[in-house]
Amino acid sequence: MTQSISETQTTLPLPFKDLVVVEVGHSVAAPFAGQIFSELGARVVKIEKADGDDARKWGPPFWEGASSFFQSLNRNKQSVVCELRDPEQVESLKQYICQHADIVIQNLRPGQVEKLGLDGPSLLKLNDTLIYCNLGAFGNRGPLKDRPGYDPLMQAFGGIMSTTGEPGRPAVRVGASIVDMGTGMWAVIGALTALYERQATGKGKVIDVSLFETATSWVSLLASQYLASGKVADKQGSGAPGIVPYKGYLTSDGEIVVAAGSDSLFKSLASALGHPEWIDDPKYLGNPARVENQVELYGMIETVMSSQTTDHWISILEAVGVPCSPVNNLAQMVAHPQTEAMGVVQAVPGTGMQFIGLPLSFDGIRPAPYGAPPKLGEHTDLIIKKSEDNSR
Repeated sequence: MTQSISETQTTLPLPFKDLVVVEVGHSVAAPFAGQIFSELGARVVKIEKADGDDARKWGPPFWEGASSFFQSLNRNKQSVVCELRDPEQVESLKQYICQHADIVIQNLRPGQVEKLGLDGPSLLKLNDTLIYCNLGAFGNRGPLKDRPGYDPLMQAFGGIMSTTGEPGRPAVRVGASIVDMGTGMWAVIGALTALYERQATGKGKVIDVSLFETATSWVSLLASQYLASGKVADKQGSGAPGIVPYKGYLTSDGEIVVAAGSDSLFKSLASALGHPEWIDDPKYLGNPARVENQVELYGMIETVMSSQTTDHWISILEAVGVPCSPVNNLAQMVAHPQTEAMGVVQAVPGTGMQFIGLPLSFDGIRPAPYGAPPKLGEHTDLIIKKSEDNSR
C-alpha cells in the first residue's frame, strides 16, 4: 500500500534533530519511547547486549533480519552493542551519555542501572543538564518496587483484564500492548516536559513512569465508578458500564458496534430497528433506566441485528446519524480507504517494510521514517572503540 501524502512527508521539519537520546532499553516500552523521539528527528542510540534486544527474536514472522515486532519499534535508530558486565565498556557508555546525550530512557530490571552507576542521580552529578527517564514495572517505591513486570502481568495486576472479556468467562488480555506502549508515551511526555523546563532552568531531572501506573490510568474511568459507588465493574464484553446501548452485536455475516449513548440517539436507533415503541417505554426512558434494564434491551436489539448483514445495518444506521462501525480485522483496517487517505501505513526507505506511523500530524503532515531499523551492533564504534575490543 502506498500512502497518499508520501510526497509531502519529506518536507516536515524534524523538530528534535539536535537531540541525542540514549535508549538503554529492550522489549517494547523503552523502544517505543525511543521510536517516538527518532521519528521526530532525534538521534537515538540504542544500547543492546551481545545477542541483541530480546525482541529481535520475537517471531515468526521475521522481516529483513529481525522479528516484525522489533523492526516496527526500532526504525531510524543506531545500534550499539555494549557488554554491561565489562567495566571499561560501561565507562565508555557513561562518558558518551555525559558528553553527548540530552535524554536517557531505560527499562532494565529494577536495581540494575544503580549497580552499574548508570542511574539518573549518578549521571546527573556528572551532567546536570541530563534528562533521565526510568520506565519501571511497579514504580520506584512500595512493596513491589523491585519486581519486574511485563504487559500481560500489568494488565492483570492493574485491573484491565478484570473488565475485559465476556461476563462469566475467564479474563482476557487486550491484544495490543497498551500498557507497554502507553508507558512509552508517558515517558516521552515526561521527557518533553523536562525539556521545556530545562529551557528556563538549564537543569535536567529524573523522571519516573511505570507499567503499573499506566495500567491504572487506562482504567481510571472504571475506577471512578467504583470509588463513587463501591461497586466493582464486571467484564464488559464490547460494552461500557453506565452507558446503554453502547456495545457490539452479531449480524448475519459479522459484527457491528453501535454507540447510541444519548436519549436522542436511542430514539433514532429504536426507529431504525423498527421498534419505535421502545422510545416511550418507561423501562428505557433515560440512560439510567436503560442501564437498569440493559439485559432485556440488549437481548431485543441482538435479535433484530442478527437478521441482517453488517453492511445493511451500517447503511441504515448511518442514514439516521447513529454512530456505528463494523468490527474490522487488521487486514480490513489496513486496506480501508480511510487508512490510505490518512497516510497511516508508511514505507521505510531502503527496505520493503511498512509500518503504522505516529498518530499525529503537524500542519497536515505526519512524521515519516527516514532510516531502516539497525542491524545488531551496526553503530557500536560510536561508543565502544575498536582498541577496547582488541584489548580483551
